[in-house]
Parts: sequence; structure tokens; C-alpha cells
Amino acid sequence: MRILLIAPAGGSWRHVGKKRVFNGKTFRFSLLSLLSVAAETPSDAEVRIVDEQIEDIPWSERFDLVGITCMTALAPRAYELADRFRSLGTPVVLGGMHPTFLPEEALRHADAVVAGEAEGVWPRVVEAARGGRPSGVHRSETPPDLAGQRRAPRSLLARRGYATLQAVQATRGCPHRCNFCSVSAFHEGRQRQRPVEEVIAEVADLPERSFLFVDDNLTADREYAAALFDGLAPLGKIWMTQSTLALAEDGELLRLAAKAGCMGIFAGLETFSEENLEASGKSFHKAAYYREAVATLHSHGIGVEAGIVFGFEGDRPDVFRRTLDLLDHIQADLIQVSVFTPLPGTPRFEALRDRILDHNWAHYDFHHVVFQPRGMSTEALQAGHDWVTREFYRPSRIARRLAWRARWPNGLMTLPYAAAMNLAYYGRVRRWGFRGWDPGRGEETLPAVSVSELPRRSPVSV
Repeated sequence: MRILLIAPAGGSWRHVGKKRVFNGKTFRFSLLSLLSVAAETPSDAEVRIVDEQIEDIPWSERFDLVGITCMTALAPRAYELADRFRSLGTPVVLGGMHPTFLPEEALRHADAVVAGEAEGVWPRVVEAARGGRPSGVHRSETPPDLAGQRRAPRSLLARRGYATLQAVQATRGCPHRCNFCSVSAFHEGRQRQRPVEEVIAEVADLPERSFLFVDDNLTADREYAAALFDGLAPLGKIWMTQSTLALAEDGELLRLAAKAGCMGIFAGLETFSEENLEASGKSFHKAAYYREAVATLHSHGIGVEAGIVFGFEGDRPDVFRRTLDLLDHIQADLIQVSVFTPLPGTPRFEALRDRILDHNWAHYDFHHVVFQPRGMSTEALQAGHDWVTREFYRPSRIARRLAWRARWPNGLMTLPYAAAMNLAYYGRVRRWGFRGWDPGRGEETLPAVSVSELPRRSPVSV
């Protein structure tokens, strides 16, 4: 039995012929979700993974079953691929966030849908495919036990196409219930952990010194994180992960993280407005504390990539310049700027349903305005998002940030990484062709175009 697993790519990221339209290697990390599905596949089946950002779809080859995973922005491409494979007579199964939240929609393009996590469910789907065609929605009655998890078969991916294949998951989900977050909705506000000793054993076996924790909030359970960091310290590895800034408030846990090799975190700051944080269910973050928290992390040699979102209910056109100034003030090392996007399955999608203007899922990539903001025009939100991204990654700001880092503990050791990441973002900003404007001069300076006329951009791939 031959099984093809596909990670679809947006048009600007898709591999075409002998080259990629948009080289995303710096930001491309191991596809742990599909590797987990491959690990769950019965051993007598032959599995191939195709990452459409790295290689073309092998249309000329025959497969007995095709599995496609997708987030909302890639659902149209996933459906396009599924329709074509089904027209060739090949059974197709869809899974991932979007099919989980909208299984009936997904079933219009697939024989079956795996809703939720694949462990314990995927083997049943494969067996059904042996006898014909799987059908309907397949969902585990209870979340799978993460103990005894099979190792990811990283050999199925080409090393040359990725920043790293060394991606590890210690926990799943997040206990916070941010009302715009699809991760919280997918895991119903719960986090589960793998046994610490199993995670340590996997990390110890990784062939490279650096690796990535793909957890959504690695430090949410303080006792678990402390035990994990304590076990990692003797390995001499260096790594990055996602966390909240609460890590900076716990001196002992922070010390353990630094000793264990943590060199950077991605933290969803989202906004500098306490009102917006409260309204989004993220009151555990305090904007007034951001600078102190980032400085504390820096003092331990840990960089901070800040997630910033524009388009909250309390945002007005002055939010863009103020946010950029504050990002400089707190000395954020990197940022990912997003437009607020009401994703299916989240409470905010239902709350904003009457204000949604664009139902093309391909635009739900966090870089398009798809709803009517409360405090500004759609054009202002789009242009302000573009302006902040462009201004933050100006060469003069990059140089200043690298000079700051050189003065940290271990700053010189991580300087090449920081420079590479900043310059990679700079290159993408130039290629995306962001249309900037000066928000300090008011909305009269906005480009005279509609949102639909602005150039399409795909999110940074992770």
C-alpha cells in the first residue's frame, strides 16, 4: 500500500518545476504534524511526504491513499489537490485545524476527515482504505495519551529544504483560552504533556546541537517545565520555543531555561493595550510589564520574537506608530505582525460573523483584512500592518538590534542566528512589496485602493 501525505502551500510559496517561487528555507521547519501521521501509519505501508513548498506534487505516480493537512488559509489549495486526486480515483482524507472545525465543508472535497488529533484514528482510516474507500468523519473519543509516542521519521524529509529537521514536541495545547486562538479551540483550553524522560531521550538522540520545541506554550505548567529544563541541561543543546512572558517573572524557572540552552522564545504580546488584552481573554499579559520582562530575558541570553496583532476592537489609526515606538522601547528582537483574523472554530469568528467581508479562506493568512474593523477603515488596517512590518525591518533598525544583542550574556554566540533571521525577514518584506504610509499624518494619506487590490502575501512559514 502506497500512501502520500501532503502539506499544501500557498501560491507565493509553492514549488514550481525546478525552483521555488519564494525561497522560504530560513523559516521552514520540520513538518512534525505529518511526521506524526507517518509514524502512526502501519509498518507494512509505504509512506511518502510531499511538502509543496519544497517539491512538486507527484501527479504521475500512483497512490492508494492521499492524506492532506491544512490550516484555514491553505484550505482552498488543499481542496483543489483533493478534488484532483479523487478525479484520478484515489481516496483522499483531509485533516488539520480547518477540517476539524468545518468537517462538512471538507467532506465535499474528500472521502473522509480526521477531526482532531491523528493518533489512534489514522490507523483505522488506513485499514478502511485497504478494503475500499474510507468515509465520514473520524474522531477520537478521548485525547490520545502522549506517553510512548512513536518517534518522528525525519528521514522522510529532505534536509536541504529546511532550516532544521530537529523539531520536538513536549506538550500539546495551551491552558489559556484566548478567544481568537485556534489552538485553544482545537485543544479546548487544555494542555497535555509527554513524560519528561521520553522527551529528554528524543532530544539526546538528535544529531544536531540546535533544535526547536514546537509547543504552543512550553512553560504553561511550571513544574513540568522545570523538570524538563533540569533534564535538558546536561545535554548541552540550544533551542527555541513558544512561551508567555510569565517566564520572566519566575527567576528560578528562567535560570533553569537558560541553563538548559534556551536561546529564544516566541511570545504572543499581541497588543500594548490592556483593554484589548482583557477583551481577547489574554489578561494574564500586562503590557506595562513588557519592557521589564524582555530586559530580564535578555539578561539571561534569551531573545524575544514578539507576535503583534492589529485590528482589535480598541485599535484606532494611531495604534501603528505607537506600537512601533513601543517595540523599539522594549527592544524586541524580531516581530511577526498579523492582521486580526477571525478563524473558524474560535469564539471571535462567531462574534464577528456579521462584520466579515471576505469569505475566501485563502485570505485568512493573517496578512489580509477580512472583516470590518470597529475603529478604522479596512484600508487603514491593511496599510498600517504593512507599514509597521516594513519599518521594523529597516536596515538601520536591524543594525541597532544586533548591536544591542552583542552586549548580552552569550550575545556574540547567538549574533549570527539573529542576523540571519532579521535579514531573512528584511528580504521577505522587500519581496512582498508592502505599501507603507505614515499613520501619524492621518487616514487621508492612505493609498486609494481597495483591500482586494492590495498584493497577496503569504504568512511566514513555520
